[in-house]
Amino acid sequence: MGTIWPQSLGEAKGPKYKKVADTIRSAVAAGSLKTGTKLPPVRDLAYQLSITPGTVARAYSILTDEGVLQAEVGRGTFVAEKKNPVPDDVWSRQLHLLEARDPGHVSLFSPRIADMGQVAAVREALHKVAEGEAYRFLNYPTRDAYLPVRQAAAAWVGQSPVGTVSENDIVLTHGGQNGIMVVLQAILEGPQPVIMVEDLTYAGFRRASELLRAQVVEVAMDEHGILPDAMELAIRKSGATVICTSPEVQNPTGLFTPLERRKEIVRIARRHGVQIVEDDCYRLGESRAPSYRALAPELAWHVSSISKILTPALRVGFALAPEGRAADLRRVAEYGYFGLAQPLAEVVRILLSDPRLPGLVQSVRSEMARYVRVAVNALGGFDLTWNPEVPFLWLKLPSGWRAAAFTRAAEANGVQIRSADEFALRDGRAPHAVRIAINAHVPLKQFEEAMLRLRALLDNPPEQISV
Repeated sequence: MGTIWPQSLGEAKGPKYKKVADTIRSAVAAGSLKTGTKLPPVRDLAYQLSITPGTVARAYSILTDEGVLQAEVGRGTFVAEKKNPVPDDVWSRQLHLLEARDPGHVSLFSPRIADMGQVAAVREALHKVAEGEAYRFLNYPTRDAYLPVRQAAAAWVGQSPVGTVSENDIVLTHGGQNGIMVVLQAILEGPQPVIMVEDLTYAGFRRASELLRAQVVEVAMDEHGILPDAMELAIRKSGATVICTSPEVQNPTGLFTPLERRKEIVRIARRHGVQIVEDDCYRLGESRAPSYRALAPELAWHVSSISKILTPALRVGFALAPEGRAADLRRVAEYGYFGLAQPLAEVVRILLSDPRLPGLVQSVRSEMARYVRVAVNALGGFDLTWNPEVPFLWLKLPSGWRAAAFTRAAEANGVQIRSADEFALRDGRAPHAVRIAINAHVPLKQFEEAMLRLRALLDNPPEQISV
């Protein structure tokens, strides 16, 4: 064990427990520490490295939560057996494969909406497009050709309180994530722009920021969302020019930011010239407050999609620019991908113009709410945040459970959920909590059984003691 350390940690910069954890993690990855290797007792390693036993214990605990190490009562701490990692991205197909191999397995990683007739509507739309005019299959898309689609999209988006919307304000994107990327590309300036996010946030904000070489800083939040004082402090310290947020359905906590808090955020944004990017992709029901774009039409950008209420398969989203910035948004889309494929755009127009659409949407909302109620009936005795029109639940774990350990135990019992760690910045701190997405692709009875398996775990925290 001593050979893996490049130096004593007495003079190391930054938190020493992180240096200890990083060194062990790297040694395990490189094969210097093999599966089954016993690590030194906490006090022995602390003495060797001239640091406190508490520092070593914290590093061991972090690695145990991650599954890198395994603590056994009375025996010590060992390098754990390597497992196939579960990808932390929403595009993973391994989850579907697991369900195909094991009918008892239920993935609650990402929301999956019920088919309440929208599949038939999509098929009909595809059939109409297939029989349409040949030029749609032979030409590049043009802005004029997209006019009817943008008009239908403006009518769809305009049902929510997002301010004045015309077809000129709408940019069609390849889903909500692409919408976020397009918006950030239109906003960001300078060699190293800074973006603020909530301290627990949708991972897509971070990934888009990283691809655009932007620095990401976290802003503390409470039960109502972003804390205004924390936002102002972050702006003064970092020079951030953008804040990304989800005030209607905060992902992953499901929290809602009320109107007065939104107004405080707008006042600070105006005072410092900060742009607001609002992600409204997870809301199934009606908006409960005006969007930032309605409150601050000169500086707020809005992104939504049809993925959570109709289908994610088409990968269609909508981006709205503030007043006077629509040309910037269109330029990014046209330079980046020209636009949606014309046949796809026509499918979207047909869907959004279908007179059956309001009924389909209401049916999807009602069916998803049935699954939410089942989850609440099973888990309602715990610290649970939920809403019948939100396709996931946020569960704060009871004493005795850590998030990483609970997600591993749940997976071992055939249920995949997301740890709070996946929604925190790499250097941020996450609570011991998990996000449980609604999966309406499985029968309600199977979903209920998955909830009962989670409840059994919650009722029986592990006796194992981490050193």
